[in-house]
Amino acid sequence: MALTSAYLTRTGNLGEMFGAIQRAKAPERFNSTFLTDLGFSNTNDLLLIGVFKALGFIDETGVPTERYYQYLDESQSKAVMAQGIRKAYADLFAVDGKANEMSKVEVKQKLKTLTRGAKGGSVLEKMATTFTALCKFADFAAIPAAPKRDLPPSEVTPKPTTPELPVDAGRERRRFDLAYNIYIELPPTRDQAVYDAIFRSLKEHIL
Repeated sequence: MALTSAYLTRTGNLGEMFGAIQRAKAPERFNSTFLTDLGFSNTNDLLLIGVFKALGFIDETGVPTERYYQYLDESQSKAVMAQGIRKAYADLFAVDGKANEMSKVEVKQKLKTLTRGAKGGSVLEKMATTFTALCKFADFAAIPAAPKRDLPPSEVTPKPTTPELPVDAGRERRRFDLAYNIYIELPPTRDQAVYDAIFRSLKEHIL
């Protein structure tokens, strides 16, 4: 995943800059010299270099990528911009697949959470402003939606399972649920016939 920290300090002339870039011949290096030649030389304008790197329009040395050349085609530039935004703000779209529809305030709050407090309020404000401004020049409906981020296995709570008992388990168990203890007090007698009669009766009626 990724979340760029590149931002612009102002975005009012972003449309003008994009228009000039699309009309111009692709440079060997997208750098301050190129932007200055286009008429954008102030400090804020030059910050676009970092943003373009995050969008995947140029590599780390400033060389235009295939995405840059695709962006020059105005018939698909908005879709290409949307792809670049999803790349640069992948973590944000992982949290909300429709992050491009959020307000700047909502974006700022999400960025604050994602950066874990590492960015100050002023920087977060500029990051959120840059993101929402870029989204105005993108067509997210023209590209597939970002997949939702699944929870790692360690964060998934397993569903409780109830062990299955055999059909006859309960019945088998109930066979031994009841037990009877019978105590017989034999009368004191020396007549063996009395005892024989008692035990014969027990055998016939109880045992």
